[in-house]
Amino acid sequence: MRTLEIGPGTGQATVELLRRGGPVTAIELGHDLAARLVENVDDPRLRVVEGAFETVDLGDARFDLVAAATSFHWVPPATGLPRVADLLDAGGWVALWWNCFGDPTRRDPFHDALVPVLRATAPQLLEIASDGSAAAGHWYALDEAARAGEIDACGRFGPVHVELVRWTGRHTAAEARALFASFSPWLALDPEPRARVLDATAALVEDEFGGVVERPYVTPLYAAMRR
Repeated sequence: MRTLEIGPGTGQATVELLRRGGPVTAIELGHDLAARLVENVDDPRLRVVEGAFETVDLGDARFDLVAAATSFHWVPPATGLPRVADLLDAGGWVALWWNCFGDPTRRDPFHDALVPVLRATAPQLLEIASDGSAAAGHWYALDEAARAGEIDACGRFGPVHVELVRWTGRHTAAEARALFASFSPWLALDPEPRARVLDATAALVEDEFGGVVERPYVTPLYAAMRR
């Protein structure tokens, strides 16, 4: 299976795609992330190409699968999806999925406990709706009608298959701190307030959740075959 991965980052999905299939061509926009990917994934079947997916030159390469793990929201669908279809062989598939750090259908006691911590240490985070935030309403990946509709509107794919994988994340205090430190709104904070709110988040896990917190997560997957 010849796979093209869009936005591989540090290679968490890349490793699994290599383990399950054949060669992977990974398109990474950031130079530093591309270098990190090469360091992290020692596999001769991996080819890393730097550039924007919409414009990068791949020659006459064609693929059986185009995959994007928590990255396709950076690609304009009006241009990105036709390019996906161009790069797929007949019968090839596109698979887009996102890990959502929260699940609006299930209770999340840690989220409820985190709100007053943010109010005391970084109240601006309460106003930003994004993964990991306490602000409600950011469920881009879970807007099934919009995400499937974009693929349908391209006109070059068959029926869109949607699957919601509900799972539970388990984090120690250090792991929770590292996870929140990776979210863009938290990264945008100045160093001192960022360290303060991250320390407070880790302390919350230790003091109120016995050192390990369990949270409801969901991964929506959108897949369709090229016509």
